[in-house]
Amino acid sequence: MNSFMTVIFTLFALFLVAFGAPVSPRDVFVPPLTFPTAGAVLKVGHTYEITWDTTAAPRQITNPLGRLVFRHNNRLQNLDNPLAKGFSILAGKLNVTIPKGTPPGKNYQFVLMGDSGNYGATFSIVA
Repeated sequence: MNSFMTVIFTLFALFLVAFGAPVSPRDVFVPPLTFPTAGAVLKVGHTYEITWDTTAAPRQITNPLGRLVFRHNNRLQNLDNPLAKGFSILAGKLNVTIPKGTPPGKNYQFVLMGDSGNYGATFSIVA
């Protein structure tokens, strides 16, 4: 009887630990990019202030450091050589120069990576 009660109390304790622990809110932050806007035209060699909305940031962010890359024709570009990296995802803005040698065209997007990757509006690049 004593071992039976020990098993019951052990199972009850495990149940409390598993289901009674407070659940922490998700801390993944996916801030929407606000510039460039859809249809914008950016020029190679020029510097632009890329912006994103940080008003809905959670208290704790798993990865507070950002990385910014291009997406062109639905493919991520230069993941090993991003346009910028190591900046605070909470900054809300970043100056970026469109690199020389970037092929002109449509269907470009900026991808802001930190906790997750989110795509901005589609824009064009001209020489």
